[in-house]
Amino acid sequence: MNRHDFDAVVVGGGLAGVAAAIALAQAGLSTIQLAPEVPADRRTSALMMPSVAYLEQAGLIGRPEELGHTLTKIRIIDATGRLVRAPETLFDAQEVGLEAFGWNFPNASLAESFLAVRAKLANLASSGASLSSIKTIDSGFLLTLSGTRTITTRLLVGADGKKSTVRSTMGFQTRETVHSQAALVCDLTLERPLDGTSIEFHYAQGPFTLVPAGDNRANLVWIDNLTLLQQAQNQNPEILLQTLVEKSQHLFGRIEMTTPAFVFPLSTLSVDRAGAGGVVLVGDAAHAFPPIGAQGLNLGLRDIADLAAIVAQIDRAKPDWAITASTDYASRRAADLRRTGGMVDTLFRSLLQEMLPAQALRAGGLWALKLLPPLRRQAFAIGMGKR
Repeated sequence: MNRHDFDAVVVGGGLAGVAAAIALAQAGLSTIQLAPEVPADRRTSALMMPSVAYLEQAGLIGRPEELGHTLTKIRIIDATGRLVRAPETLFDAQEVGLEAFGWNFPNASLAESFLAVRAKLANLASSGASLSSIKTIDSGFLLTLSGTRTITTRLLVGADGKKSTVRSTMGFQTRETVHSQAALVCDLTLERPLDGTSIEFHYAQGPFTLVPAGDNRANLVWIDNLTLLQQAQNQNPEILLQTLVEKSQHLFGRIEMTTPAFVFPLSTLSVDRAGAGGVVLVGDAAHAFPPIGAQGLNLGLRDIADLAAIVAQIDRAKPDWAITASTDYASRRAADLRRTGGMVDTLFRSLLQEMLPAQALRAGGLWALKLLPPLRRQAFAIGMGKR
């Protein structure tokens, strides 16, 4: 069997996996990314300004305007029809002295930019082989890949998604809640543009969100009951388009679909710790939740930024450096994972809650955000993931 030794192995071919592999290689580690080929990712990611700043500093993207579109305002409309309803609320980036909250990027464009960077790093290899087994050895880990090839590594990074093989094999404990809701996503062309404003219509089963994608284009993320969304996906396109016009309250005129609609189920997942024993988990392998508040990839990039900072400072002359790095990483990430996961879970459950006191509490919270600038600024900071 052919065997090769690396300082770090990153398992997973998504955006978080590529970014993690690049970060470790840039920190000086001999690294390989295991990235079996997967279908093209047609989704988009709304990245807040701290995440965009990290991508620029790490050289993962050039000018943001070459890939994405600015998000300058967030408009929330309570469309639940409940007895106690929240006020319409507008958040404007200029309130906190910013030109924009962030940028909306096509995931395919980010992937292309990331892969171009990866190809230029001499100490970063990649393989389409899948991971067959993991064995702990004195020097770290022995990984067996498809085709019987083996590699060894000191540091093992699981970036392999919600069903992470690394996480389950290495014994990390998880808490997962499978929701009855799902998300329908597709790209739209609107008769009237969004003009940089992300609009969330809050319905009883979840938000119906239109995210600016430049000119008259928008990315739709519609959260609702799984069965209902599957029926919507499979019905006559004209009927679906009429549903979209009604869900958007006729605010944008005629709507056209420019990509097919895809439906994927939703769940919430967290881990007891994000690293231990020379293993670290990043991205969806460490945390996953419904697409509320644009936190998914933003949180994953904060994982990677912290991992890169730790590895850059660690003394790799010590034989247990990878174990120390994984322990430090778990400690450093704990508060952010707990805070962000709690925020998203609270937001999601508040939308679904039918109890009148809970409805009143949510409506009161939005009134407070609408009327109290200091509280609104604090909400901005949390939502943007500022440290």
